[in-house]
Amino acid sequence: LMIKIGFIVNPYAGMGGTVGLKGTDGCVKEAILLGAVRGSPAKAARFLSAVTRKDIHFFTAGGEMGAEVLSSARFSYTCLYNPPSPLSGGDRFTTAEDTISACREFTKNDCDLIIFCGGDGTARDVYTCTGADMLILGIPAGVKIYSGVFATTPESAARLLSSWDGISSTYGEIMDVDEEKYRKGELDTRLFGYAKVPSSKVLCQSSKQVSYGDDGRATKEIASFITEIMRDDTLYLLGAGTTTGAVAESLGISHTILGVDAIFKGRVVGKDLNEERILELIKDYDKVKIILSPIGAQGFILGRGNQQISQKVLDKTGTDALIVIATEAKLKGTSCLYIDTGSPEMNERFGDSIQVICGYRMAIRAKLAH
Repeated sequence: LMIKIGFIVNPYAGMGGTVGLKGTDGCVKEAILLGAVRGSPAKAARFLSAVTRKDIHFFTAGGEMGAEVLSSARFSYTCLYNPPSPLSGGDRFTTAEDTISACREFTKNDCDLIIFCGGDGTARDVYTCTGADMLILGIPAGVKIYSGVFATTPESAARLLSSWDGISSTYGEIMDVDEEKYRKGELDTRLFGYAKVPSSKVLCQSSKQVSYGDDGRATKEIASFITEIMRDDTLYLLGAGTTTGAVAESLGISHTILGVDAIFKGRVVGKDLNEERILELIKDYDKVKIILSPIGAQGFILGRGNQQISQKVLDKTGTDALIVIATEAKLKGTSCLYIDTGSPEMNERFGDSIQVICGYRMAIRAKLAH
């Protein structure tokens, strides 16, 4: 028997990341004006190119919402929904209503599974239509990925599908972030519900773990050590999070808690930078280091909420520019750390392990996947 899969692509998911918008909901036109390019279709193509099973028929939406990438991948598919054509000038983009309308068609045609390429907003839209009864699986393409219904990478989504027995399932959280507050530096997450996710030996990512309790002392020790080793001839890019925020606090400077700042000689020389501004800034410095902390429970160092530190940036700085910091309590929440730059070739440059500073003059070697 053929497995019937609903397949939908949010073509604009993740566009706000590299340009520093911290999300794309309601900001597609602004992201385009800032020079953002679409990465979601390429991730959907990566997923399809890695699918090995043959007993699949896809149901999808027209054009950039799925049919284009399926046609290029030469899979058999049926188009069930066509989004309205873009208005003149390109002011009409696909919306949540398009996603929901397509998913309604999938459920009418008794799809066994809905696979979507997008972020938390797309996951919420799919869940709004299907509820807890339909199996869903996300290909990560958004700026922020807090929900537990996503595979870790497009390739791992393909491996999960290829090894799935067509029956087994578990449940994952549908989470989303208030993007307006997020852009102002306030993290406000909301649980929308629990969706069924196909289960196999290839696991989906965990939902983001926001708090770890009292490991403040360890965080301060890490911050103290980092400030000791910071050199006056090096530009430091300081990523998002409370652990990196402790480094800024130790230096006595302000920090964009959900963005990327630049520090030189203990002073802030760039606030809440996007990819373009980072690339422009690092031209003036011979030495650059990037200080990041993995997302709790998920374990992502790159590719979740910090797309400003892109493949282009890493091409300039080198992968050895990364300084990863995390408390032991945070590391216990994940068995592996992850890198997802959007480029499999770049990901491979990091190898299969990475050093993590976890205390004052203390470091461990952590397993790394991509």
